[in-house]
Amino acid sequence: MMYKFELPSLPYAYDALIPWVDAKTMEIHHTKHHQAYVNKLNQALEDEGIKKYPKDLADFSSQIGSYQHMGMRNNLGGHYNHTLFWGIISPKGGGEPSGELAKSIKAVFGSVDNFRKEFTQKALGQFGSGWAWLAVNKAGKLFVTSTPNQDNPLMDVIEEEKRGIPLLGLDVWEHAYYLKYQNRRPEYVDAFWKVVNWNAVADHYTKALEK
Repeated sequence: MMYKFELPSLPYAYDALIPWVDAKTMEIHHTKHHQAYVNKLNQALEDEGIKKYPKDLADFSSQIGSYQHMGMRNNLGGHYNHTLFWGIISPKGGGEPSGELAKSIKAVFGSVDNFRKEFTQKALGQFGSGWAWLAVNKAGKLFVTSTPNQDNPLMDVIEEEKRGIPLLGLDVWEHAYYLKYQNRRPEYVDAFWKVVNWNAVADHYTKALEK
């Protein structure tokens, strides 16, 4: 029997991020959109008869160029990206990064505020659907970037300068914010900073440097 990917549970209730993210958006985003990516990824694997593939989403993403099924790229990205996203937002989020992550952010961007501005510009400047990212490249340096659709910096099919290990990702597809913010993406991005779980981001950073 083929291994089946599954929808991860959220570590908080759908209404936990109010007032920054409404409960209905969270519920639809998780149970409809993310679930659809999981279902379609499993279906694509079955349709292609692919029985050997990485069970780890990060490893799979880094090898996606070996699989020609476009639906697999989109839906694997959707599954990986959302799984990361749920973990780096929290009802106890907000505030400032600390420790080695904060030092590295300041070393690269000059200040945390400068980093926020650059990340925000990437999120607002992404035309149409996509993601904004804070990632670390193979040289161990932080950078911000954006990707269209459900691509992410792990994928071996994107431009070399955009590749790295994601630490922080922001979903700027309209399904992530339209019920509450309609077309006001800047308000949604501003609200995002109120729920960022910096401890989780720092943990991703530590693990990325160990690889």
